[in-house]
Amino acid sequence: MLQLARLSDELPTGFAALRCEADADGYRHMARLAQDWESGAERFDRPGEALLAAFLDGELAGIGGMTQEPLPAPEPALRIRRFYVKQGARRQGLGRTLANALLQEALDQVALVTVHAARPPAPAFWEALGFSPTPDHGWSHELRRPGMAGRR
Repeated sequence: MLQLARLSDELPTGFAALRCEADADGYRHMARLAQDWESGAERFDRPGEALLAAFLDGELAGIGGMTQEPLPAPEPALRIRRFYVKQGARRQGLGRTLANALLQEALDQVALVTVHAARPPAPAFWEALGFSPTPDHGWSHELRRPGMAGRR
């Protein structure tokens, strides 16, 4: 059974193992999440922000956050970041469910959502969710609220 939980006080049980797997995969963003959480630099607690954990049969299988877009944008924007799904939980709909939960919240607040999909297979994942490549910005992909395409 898949369950999503909003995180606010602490990183979930199982995060250390998730971080180790991400590190072994060559992804540094779980280490950044741990560092920023520990220092208090980023707790996903400002208006519009969220950090969600995905549990599969009670075990942490993924995590994803949403913050204000940190780079200059042509309009208010949110960025999905610190997103990782364990290898054994991929291709089961968990990543899509987690991303869609964040998108639902984001698109209720802003018309522009960004991601930085650094390397495969991330770009294909985000494009399958409707994001478009945007090489001229500080983010790699963006998604606009339906009916808002092309408006700046």
